[in-house]
Amino acid sequence: MAPRTLKTITDEPELREIVGTPTETVEAKLADHINELTRQFIERSPFVCVATANADGGLDVSPRGDPAGFVRVLDEHRLLLPERPGNRLADSLTNLLTDPRIALLFLIPGVGDTFRVNGEAVIADDPQLLASSAIEGKVPRLGILVTVKEAYTQCAKALIRSDLWNPERHVDRSELPRHGEILRSLTLPDLDVEAHEKARAERYARREGLY
Repeated sequence: MAPRTLKTITDEPELREIVGTPTETVEAKLADHINELTRQFIERSPFVCVATANADGGLDVSPRGDPAGFVRVLDEHRLLLPERPGNRLADSLTNLLTDPRIALLFLIPGVGDTFRVNGEAVIADDPQLLASSAIEGKVPRLGILVTVKEAYTQCAKALIRSDLWNPERHVDRSELPRHGEILRSLTLPDLDVEAHEKARAERYARREGLY
C-alpha cells in the first residue's frame, strides 16, 4: 500500500481560515518595555526558559532557575540574566555570539499566566554589573543582558490544560529512566550507571557546581 499523502498547511491565509485572527485586545497587549505591573512577573519567577538561535539556523531552548528575582530588571528596557555553571556546552551563549535574538518565558509556581519577553542580548562580563547577582558568596562570571523588544503576558490556557501545578499529577522521578541509563542507551554503552548516579547525587548534595 502506498503511503498516504499528508495534508499540510503551507501559507498564512490557509492557516488563518482555521485559527482565525487575534482580537484587538490581544494585539494591544504587546509592549516594548517593562512597567511596574509586568516587572512583578519577572521578579516573582524562579524559572525561565531561554530560546536562542545561531547563524546556521540551529535552535536551542534552555531552562534557567534560581531563587525568585534572579532575573534582574535594570530598567524598563533591560534585563540581566546571570549565567550559572552548567555543562559547558554553552549553547545559549555561543548562539548569542552570532545571533543576538532571544526569547524568554517566565513561569511562577501556582500561577497560570506566564510572561514572555522577546528581544536582543549580549554577553556581559562586567564585575560591577554582575555583583548584585551573587548567591552563596559567588558572583557569576557572565550574564546575559537583554534589551526588551516585546513584553507581554500569556494566557493561562496551556497551564489549565496541562494541570501543571496540581501536585496530584506530579510524576515520581523513579518512574522515568535515570540520567546515566539515558546516556548509556544513546552514546556511552560502557557507562557504569550506578557509579555515575552516585557521583552525580554526591555533587548535588555538596552543591558543587551550582554557583
